[in-house]
Amino acid sequence: MCLAIPSKVVRIEDGCGIVDVDGVRRKVNIQLLSDVSVGDYIIVHAGYGLHKIDARTANEALALLRAASSLLNGPHP
Repeated sequence: MCLAIPSKVVRIEDGCGIVDVDGVRRKVNIQLLSDVSVGDYIIVHAGYGLHKIDARTANEALALLRAASSLLNGPHP
Protein backbone atom coordinates (compact mmCIF):
# COMPACT_ATOMS: atom_id res chain seq x y z
CA MET A 1 0.00 0.00 0.00
CA CYS A 2 1.28 3.44 -0.92
CA LEU A 3 0.43 6.70 0.75
CA ALA A 4 1.03 10.05 -0.90
CA ILE A 5 0.87 13.04 1.42
CA PRO A 6 -0.27 16.56 0.48
CA SER A 7 2.56 18.90 1.45
CA LYS A 8 3.00 22.66 1.33
CA VAL A 9 6.12 23.98 -0.41
CA VAL A 10 7.82 26.45 1.94
CA ARG A 11 11.17 26.85 0.14
CA ILE A 12 12.76 25.91 -3.18
CA GLU A 13 16.49 25.34 -3.64
CA ASP A 14 18.59 23.47 -6.23
CA GLY A 15 15.74 21.50 -7.81
CA CYS A 16 14.38 20.47 -4.45
CA GLY A 17 11.52 21.75 -2.40
CA ILE A 18 11.32 22.00 1.35
CA VAL A 19 7.79 20.93 2.25
CA ASP A 20 5.85 21.17 5.47
CA VAL A 21 3.19 18.86 6.86
CA ASP A 22 1.94 19.82 10.33
CA GLY A 23 5.26 21.43 11.24
CA VAL A 24 7.40 18.56 9.97
CA ARG A 25 9.67 19.72 7.16
CA ARG A 26 11.58 17.61 4.69
CA LYS A 27 13.44 17.97 1.44
CA VAL A 28 11.80 16.46 -1.65
CA ASN A 29 12.74 16.26 -5.31
CA ILE A 30 10.43 18.49 -7.39
CA GLN A 31 12.10 18.01 -10.78
CA LEU A 32 9.13 15.96 -12.04
CA LEU A 33 6.92 19.04 -11.67
CA SER A 34 6.79 22.21 -13.71
CA ASP A 35 5.88 25.61 -12.35
CA VAL A 36 6.04 24.88 -8.61
CA SER A 37 6.14 27.93 -6.34
CA VAL A 38 6.45 28.55 -2.63
CA GLY A 39 2.97 28.21 -1.14
CA ASP A 40 1.83 25.50 -3.57
CA TYR A 41 0.58 22.16 -2.31
CA ILE A 42 2.03 19.06 -3.92
CA ILE A 43 1.48 15.35 -3.52
CA VAL A 44 4.67 13.71 -2.23
CA HIS A 45 5.48 10.01 -2.37
CA ALA A 46 8.84 8.37 -1.67
CA GLY A 47 10.65 11.72 -1.63
CA TYR A 48 9.30 12.95 -4.98
CA GLY A 49 6.71 15.58 -5.73
CA LEU A 50 4.23 13.94 -8.10
CA HIS A 51 1.73 16.71 -8.89
CA LYS A 52 0.26 19.98 -7.66
CA ILE A 53 -3.13 20.17 -5.98
CA ASP A 54 -5.23 23.10 -4.82
CA ALA A 55 -5.19 24.20 -1.18
CA ARG A 56 -8.79 23.12 -0.50
CA THR A 57 -8.17 19.58 -1.70
CA ALA A 58 -4.90 19.39 0.25
CA ASN A 59 -6.51 20.57 3.47
CA GLU A 60 -9.43 18.13 3.09
CA ALA A 61 -7.01 15.23 2.57
CA LEU A 62 -4.86 16.30 5.54
CA ALA A 63 -7.97 16.53 7.75
CA LEU A 64 -8.92 12.98 6.78
CA LEU A 65 -5.39 11.74 7.52
CA ARG A 66 -5.46 13.47 10.93
CA ALA A 67 -8.85 11.90 11.72
CA ALA A 68 -7.59 8.44 10.76
CA SER A 69 -4.46 8.95 12.85
CA SER A 70 -6.47 10.00 15.90
CA LEU A 71 -8.58 6.86 15.63
CA LEU A 72 -5.42 4.75 15.72
CA ASN A 73 -3.21 6.80 18.02
CA GLY A 74 -5.41 9.16 20.00
CA PRO A 75 -6.01 12.89 19.34
CA HIS A 76 -3.51 14.86 17.23
CA PRO A 77 -2.10 17.99 18.91
